[in-house]
Amino acid sequence: MKILLLGKGGQVGWELQRSLSILGDVVACDFDSAGELKADFSDPESLVPLIRRVRPDAIVNSAAHTAVDKAESEPDLARAINALAPGVIAREAAALGACLVHYSTDYVYDGSGDHVRDETAATAPLSVYGRTKLEGEKLIRDSGCSHLILRTSWVYAARGGNFARTMLRLAAEREELKVIADQIGAPTGADLLADVTALALPRLRQQPVLGGVYHCVAGGQTSWHGYAQLVIEWAREKGHAVRVAPDQVLAIPTSAYPTPAQRPLNSRLNTNKLQSTFGIKLPPWQLGVQRMLSEVLG
Repeated sequence: MKILLLGKGGQVGWELQRSLSILGDVVACDFDSAGELKADFSDPESLVPLIRRVRPDAIVNSAAHTAVDKAESEPDLARAINALAPGVIAREAAALGACLVHYSTDYVYDGSGDHVRDETAATAPLSVYGRTKLEGEKLIRDSGCSHLILRTSWVYAARGGNFARTMLRLAAEREELKVIADQIGAPTGADLLADVTALALPRLRQQPVLGGVYHCVAGGQTSWHGYAQLVIEWAREKGHAVRVAPDQVLAIPTSAYPTPAQRPLNSRLNTNKLQSTFGIKLPPWQLGVQRMLSEVLG
């Protein structure tokens, strides 16, 4: 199988370079790639020559405008990257007979209530980021290409910045942390998303009928406050220098930390469809976070 990986430099893209390598030949591109491999997602039609030159059997698109607050002030750029570019990619995939894997987000929902949403739940994004990601999903579906859209949440990786690193840095500087406790979701590792993709992609190639939208998050649920507590407790147990005690990680509401983009409070996603269709088990979120911390801090 020949795979075109778009967005190779991001957290998920970096892990995909590893996981997809066992499936065949991977051509990995990004906006900063040289020459003919340059993928400028801000100019969606410029992706056409690249796709036609590579002529892949499968395209995996991990590129996205993920600066949620910044998207509020640059909606045209966010739409180009999150909606129009995936639409162009899907159109070209359909023309080639290639399948497409794409990643979406819990931000397509309004986050109301406290129930766990499955893939049939009504969408109602609250932000530019959420609206552009939802539009990208629609354009992919409308293209008619064989596709897999994985909606995920709270993505982190050992590579680059993440919430856990921020908490550890602040915990080494301060004696008290205030962390939001009324947003509920599942921290999900980029490595988990990459591994699920590598498992599901060959099945999609063999059985296009399996295509569609799936929720893909780690097992269980927590708040950002609970996430921070686990990180601090782990660091203290391992002997890392932190000044903050677990009971000094204070819970605050979202209203106490206003941001340009409104966040969904309830990001609980039901993953039964993904697990039953592809015969996989999604591990508890704690395992992935602890593994990432071990990799980052040793």
